[in-house]
Amino acid sequence: MSLGFFSPDSITWRVHSDPSMFVGGIRALLQQALHPEAMAGVAAHSNFREDAWGRLERTGDYVATLTFASKEKAEKLAARVRGVHEKLKLDDQRLLLWVHMAMVDSFLDTALRSGLVLSERERDQYLEEMVIFARLVGIDEEKVPRSVAQLDKYFIDIKDELYASDDAKRAALFIALPPLPPLLRFGTPIAPLWGGITSIAAASLPKWAKSLYAWPTLPGQD
Repeated sequence: MSLGFFSPDSITWRVHSDPSMFVGGIRALLQQALHPEAMAGVAAHSNFREDAWGRLERTGDYVATLTFASKEKAEKLAARVRGVHEKLKLDDQRLLLWVHMAMVDSFLDTALRSGLVLSERERDQYLEEMVIFARLVGIDEEKVPRSVAQLDKYFIDIKDELYASDDAKRAALFIALPPLPPLLRFGTPIAPLWGGITSIAAASLPKWAKSLYAWPTLPGQD
């Protein structure tokens, strides 16, 4: 069996095996959308509206492959993604780093909220391990935060670049209320179930992100 970038005893395996990952993926999309340049690139080059489910599934497959598959499979998939980014001119280091850090923050935070127990050292180790994800997507390793403290500083430093653009608000609404065939919407529990999942994802966003969307922060929420 070919070895992957992460071993079964890695923190990345523990976080990415947690059932909260689906919620974390949705939260990541909401958080990533708050950078107007990154969101403009998605709006211009992605079929997000027509294939939101497919995009979420492909993102999940990408994360799973880089986490659990062999190095050969992970590198092959990452090279394909880099090629797409280069072709569409979506390879700006600053924006790639934003997307990466919003994803890492979302995965770690939702896992902790769901009950995964990690020490401060293990949380920092997760940030350190996820530098591999950043490198594979084409980000300069020297620019990537490697601890929770560095992650927090990164969000402070970038906050002036963030706001909820019209594209971001439309994407958030689309995520919360995706178009469903009438049979699914009215004949199954998928609509209320999906609404509950997206509500949890939105509620788990940091205060500054909810503030940018002008969403309320309820008592007891971070």
